[in-house]
Amino acid sequence: MPCSRVIESPLGPLLLVARGGALAQLWMTPFAVPDDEAPSERDAALLDDAERQLAEYFAGRRTAFDLPLALEGTDFQRRVWDELVEIPFGERTSYGELARRVGRPGSARAVGLANGRNPVSIVVPCHRVVGSDGTLTGYGGGLDRKAWLLDHEARQGPGQLALGLEASAPG
Repeated sequence: MPCSRVIESPLGPLLLVARGGALAQLWMTPFAVPDDEAPSERDAALLDDAERQLAEYFAGRRTAFDLPLALEGTDFQRRVWDELVEIPFGERTSYGELARRVGRPGSARAVGLANGRNPVSIVVPCHRVVGSDGTLTGYGGGLDRKAWLLDHEARQGPGQLALGLEASAPG
């Protein structure tokens, strides 16, 4: 059975859910906190590590996550999510380009739906996908949070990353 933890972030509370020593979900408010069993040592350690890595990301000291993931989805969704992780920190791609990368050119809408079902936002950076004209479209956490995440990453240029500069919270 999964165990969960709510942590604070510049985006508001985040719900982390661990299962079998891997991160299974990361949700932004609003969310319903699941009924948990006592966490196993493995899940508690995973939640500690996820919380630490997210704090480093928000503080501008981390550009990629190193967490085991337990993602449940269709083969197509998993291909899309695997490709999301390949989008470099601070960069953006379009739904159409992502469709091409997963071998389904012309299926930007299907990619968008798979992107929207990403169970571990931020860690699997679905916020880095934008419309073909660069506009912000669809984000389960809300477009204000998507804009904040993109701005946060844009502020963390090569010289600023080591300084740990933080972007201001959405508001």
